[in-house]
Amino acid sequence: MKKSLIALSSMLMLGGMAHAQKVAFEEYDLPNGLHVILHNDPSAPVVITSVMYHVGSKDENPERTGFAHFFEHLLFEGTENIKRGEWMKTVTSNGGTNNANTSEDRTYYFEVFPSNNTELGLWMESERLMHPVINQIGVDTQNEVVKEEKRLRVDNQPYGQLIAEVKKNMFKVHPYRWATIGSMAHLDASKLEEFQAFNKKFYSPNNAVLVVAGQIDVAQTKAWIEKYFGPIPRGVELKKETFVEAPITETIHASFEDSNIQKPMVVAAYRTPSMKTRDARILDMISTYLSEGKSSKLYKKIVDDKKMALQIGAFNYSQEDYGQYILYGMPQGENTSVDLIREIDEEIVKLQTDLISEKDFQKLQNINENNYVDNNASVEGVAENLATYYLLYGDVNLINTEIDMYRSITREEIRAVAKKFLNPNQRLILDYVAAKDKADSNEGEQAKQNK
Repeated sequence: MKKSLIALSSMLMLGGMAHAQKVAFEEYDLPNGLHVILHNDPSAPVVITSVMYHVGSKDENPERTGFAHFFEHLLFEGTENIKRGEWMKTVTSNGGTNNANTSEDRTYYFEVFPSNNTELGLWMESERLMHPVINQIGVDTQNEVVKEEKRLRVDNQPYGQLIAEVKKNMFKVHPYRWATIGSMAHLDASKLEEFQAFNKKFYSPNNAVLVVAGQIDVAQTKAWIEKYFGPIPRGVELKKETFVEAPITETIHASFEDSNIQKPMVVAAYRTPSMKTRDARILDMISTYLSEGKSSKLYKKIVDDKKMALQIGAFNYSQEDYGQYILYGMPQGENTSVDLIREIDEEIVKLQTDLISEKDFQKLQNINENNYVDNNASVEGVAENLATYYLLYGDVNLINTEIDMYRSITREEIRAVAKKFLNPNQRLILDYVAAKDKADSNEGEQAKQNK
């Protein structure tokens, strides 16, 4: 679901100031608690019907991890009125596409149809919510699908365990400590009744937001929403538990061996506040300053000038309760992980001590403006942003006003936040290295070639 580590730090800066149009929307609640957001965009004859549920991997039983992601797959199995295997056929035969994704905090489903199929998209999402068929054959089928996904994207993917290892070492009590894809052993041990109970608990109208965006007739769309979603009964009221992590006051050292890699990577990760805070947005700017594009401070210094690393980067991994600010690098030549951390720390100390230049600050503002425009450049992006701002931030209009928050951030705040969060005693140092048996094998092969 998330962009790769490399992609997150290597996006090219777009020059010049962007000018974004305000996103118009209407929102209201159905009596059953379903929040509805409508966005009419007549510029293209498409419509997105989407539902975001406030359930992610952090809502799972620690002995049953992976349920939220599993449901991302399971709820495409079929409903009482859409036979098993017919979901995708129905979408594609009507000119549409569909998908879903899961994070620690939420699960998101959507269809993209020609606008004359708005009613079909709404009916299908209401069916997923009201009449899902959760039976043993569906569970068994998706169990194999999820296992294959884990093999492909995690177990056999170079650096595929990196985020999971960071989370495992950064969190001791919060459910962020386990990977979103969860444990296959937990899924294997789960009974059908447990999946049915999870669905009943979390997949309810009062734990969701419906977004319809695109070329729509607003009055007609409202009538269809009432017709298909209005009869769905309200679910139980959820009381989410709060998990508080003790501050990190001493450097955590950890290592992990990955059999899929040859080049080691070193990670410095700092626990940070909720995505909803101003500090989290300032950390976004700091990561842009340090590593976005080949002219950024870390890339120019460590990769281009000193040629100490194959790759270097930083990004703010924002989440609803906590975040992680992650810096990473791949040493090159005789350079070591210790050497890279030293170079990274030098740049952080500069941030903590001096104000960034006016020129660099303007560059940051330009990048933020362009990123904002890019995020709302498609109706699909607008739909997901509307859902996210409502469900995780509690303010839909942030789709229009968050850019003003970034614009108001000062150079002094950038220095203060770097001093507050990015200190050596507040972090994890993770040495992510090649598995020893593979490393030995590679060294032996290299020695043969050198003879």
